[in-house]
Amino acid sequence: MKFLELFGRLKSVVIGMIHVKALPGTPLSCMKMSQITEEACREAAIYRDAGIDGVIIENMHDIPYSFSVGPEVCACMTAVCTAVRSICPFLPLGVQILSSANQQALAVALASVADEGLLNACAGDLLRYRKQIGAERVQIFTDIKKKHSSHALTSDVSIEEMARAAEFFLSDGLIITGVATGMRADPRELREVSQSVRIPVLIGSGVTYDNIERYLDANGMIIGSHFKEGGHWANAVDPEQVKRLMGKIRDFRK
Repeated sequence: MKFLELFGRLKSVVIGMIHVKALPGTPLSCMKMSQITEEACREAAIYRDAGIDGVIIENMHDIPYSFSVGPEVCACMTAVCTAVRSICPFLPLGVQILSSANQQALAVALASVADEGLLNACAGDLLRYRKQIGAERVQIFTDIKKKHSSHALTSDVSIEEMARAAEFFLSDGLIITGVATGMRADPRELREVSQSVRIPVLIGSGVTYDNIERYLDANGMIIGSHFKEGGHWANAVDPEQVKRLMGKIRDFRK
């Protein structure tokens, strides 16, 4: 029901990625916050004007990622998200802070994107923290068999079993990805996971104009690389790519 509150009964929801430029204090940082915010808002406007269904804001340029995210990152992400919200006042917005800064992302979502945040995160302490700060309407989506990860410890656990476990531990939705950024997710896994749970299932990587038909049964698709110039996540958003794919989605929805 929470997913319906965000997107209504839209089929195959499309969520575009805003990869925020390297934030102050990170190794690749070279821009002022005013420039970083301006670029994020420029991309948000492109997505809005193309009719995108939602946006996720992520600090992907902060490489190499740290498990000890400082207060400056939270403050900067809050500033960026607040600015993007002003550009897209009616779009569902989400936050992801790398690496695994789940409580920080939840706090940023509560402070800057109101009650519509979508997070790629985990459970346990995070759900307790969400309750404590009164952010129950911020949704938490769980990556399962996540890209860029080793799965040696869970190699004997099927993706369906992992999906059911995430549902049991109160995830608001699931995200299926390929093995790396931009790599295609397995349509077979989408079918199997969707049949195993009652919560929304999203595709988190590899969706393109040419293969989108294979993922139309997903509740949503998070698209980053395909919307960028040259199909590379680090590049600027290509307005024509976004318009082209959203045009195809609108045709499917008729």
